[in-house]
Amino acid sequence: MDPALCQYGQSGAFRRLTAESQRNYATDTKILLTFLWDRGKSWRDATARDLDDFEDWRRRAIANPQRIGGAKWNRELAAFALLYKWAKREGYIAQDPVQLMGGSQARAVDSADANVHWLTPRTWRLWLDVGLRGHDRDGVPRAGWPGRLEDRNTAYVRLLTSSGLRRREAGSLLTFEVPSASLSGGRYWPGRVAGAVTRSRSTRTFYASSQAVGDIESYSVSSRAWTVRQAQRAGRYDGLAMRMVTEVSRRPRPMVVWRELDGTVGRLELSRLGVTDRLSLFTEGPDGPEPLWLWLNEQGLPFLPHSWNNVFRTANKRCDEVLAPAEEVRRVDPHLVWAPYATPHSTRHSFALFMLVVLNEVMDQRYGLSAAERRDFQLLYGDPWFLVQGLLGHKSRETTVKHYLAPVRHLQLVSLLANVQEPLADPLPDLDGVFARVAADSLGIQDIDARMAVTK
Repeated sequence: MDPALCQYGQSGAFRRLTAESQRNYATDTKILLTFLWDRGKSWRDATARDLDDFEDWRRRAIANPQRIGGAKWNRELAAFALLYKWAKREGYIAQDPVQLMGGSQARAVDSADANVHWLTPRTWRLWLDVGLRGHDRDGVPRAGWPGRLEDRNTAYVRLLTSSGLRRREAGSLLTFEVPSASLSGGRYWPGRVAGAVTRSRSTRTFYASSQAVGDIESYSVSSRAWTVRQAQRAGRYDGLAMRMVTEVSRRPRPMVVWRELDGTVGRLELSRLGVTDRLSLFTEGPDGPEPLWLWLNEQGLPFLPHSWNNVFRTANKRCDEVLAPAEEVRRVDPHLVWAPYATPHSTRHSFALFMLVVLNEVMDQRYGLSAAERRDFQLLYGDPWFLVQGLLGHKSRETTVKHYLAPVRHLQLVSLLANVQEPLADPLPDLDGVFARVAADSLGIQDIDARMAVTK
């Protein structure tokens, strides 16, 4: 193997990536290296034309039976950009082929449609009941349903759908980071996600529903507590390189103080604690050390963020087994959804859609704003797109519009919501009927009635 590539694997640029990103980037780069090798070229000799040809092969060539979409190409391009930027800085190449082909301008413009995946609130309820709680079509647990980890999985998904947190952001929370006070007794509880675990490296406030917070608390005092106790009895924490937290300061920039096994005292701002740091944090409980990592596996050890993909995959399979008709009844029709399908990131898409609709509803009906008053309100607080941008932690409003809410930009939401006939509930209305109309006119949105009822 080229020594330069070995050095790249040990570089700070590569090592700063998450473990999952490292694996993805390595795989994507290997595909490019194979393509160049078949052309009789080293990766150091690649030109912008080579990368253009590679993109054409990966995305459009009829002879390629495994063509990829825009979202996958953008991920591969990010891997190449990181490699060649490092190589140019270290003097291994004279010119960066990614920059010569346009840099970020070479990103696929169709990635948003390929990556956007929404479920309406009632479809999420169905997915939770069938996929995570083992219910059948009649809404009761199926015979023999074990219910293992049901409370943990349900609490995690509800946190994602109500807060818009990314998989890693929610998956690396510590027990004392769970929101503990509601907004003036309302349905949403504010919390803070540390910058070190976010994509932007910026700490931000998130809001979780009271139901999600209640589910987390129930999980913490029941199955989580039992799992920790079993792990203590089995000695699973013995010998771990743990940091025993002795203090978490309560100030604008909280500081976490811990004691190493050799007695050394360490401290770091909470916002700077990355995933690896968090895995080693423990607290002294009544029966011995307890992990501060919120989500635990059945052995009482931290459940890593990427492992949630398997939880969603299993739930999707269960939904398909329970809700989809027999194979001989199915037919090829892209407009029919036999059973809800979800990924960790689709919770974020769904959160964005929900917040856009709810914020329009709050502005137009709860406050009874006229057109002029609505303009004044937007000048003071920003429009719904701007508010959702802040909740998602995006740097620009354009990112929010393009990547999350683009499929419904054509909808006249103001007039749509003005005709809502459902009774309003305090503090938020039941908008199932509104979401049904949005789903009926938009691609990529799963709704139990608009998309699934036709299959029954």
